Amino acid sequence: MKSVLVPLAPGFEDLEAVTIVDLLRRADIEVVTAGLHSGLIRGSRGIRVQPDATLEGVLERDFDMIVLPGGMPGAENLTHDPRVQALLKKMAGAGKYTAAICAAPMALAQAGLLDGRRATSYPGFVDRLPIPGVRYSKDAVVVDDKLVTSRGPGTAMDFGLALIELLVGKAVRDQVETALVRS
Repeated sequence: MKSVLVPLAPGFEDLEAVTIVDLLRRADIEVVTAGLHSGLIRGSRGIRVQPDATLEGVLERDFDMIVLPGGMPGAENLTHDPRVQALLKKMAGAGKYTAAICAAPMALAQAGLLDGRRATSYPGFVDRLPIPGVRYSKDAVVVDDKLVTSRGPGTAMDFGLALIELLVGKAVRDQVETALVRS
């Protein structure tokens, strides 16, 4: 079974985090939410979430993907957490997927993962950073090899479905999407 780590920092974007976790679990992907600290984590819109674990408690686990929800100040908290930065570098170095949505691609930039890559973010984040050779896109979801980025709350469903396709294939993505009755 594929496994995904979703770190939750205070001020995470509620819609993004919940949508991503929900969709991945519908695809029978193991998702572990990990709080930067123990206890309830409050999102940017006030939703309180009890993570499955603390980040400290899962640092030695092997995951197929790490997904960073955006939101402010959640994305800043992820960007400035040395454990998150180390995990991003470790996973990218091992050829694993690193993914971020909204403002969270700035954590990828801090880890040096956007240099020379194609990426997107919420307007005013990645496009304003001095990242060597980044090719900024306004596409809803951008996949550049094992790096996946997305624009914001409005693209969270597309982002989650793209992650499913990357991890377990188009047939599973189509099955999950059909059950959602998007049209």
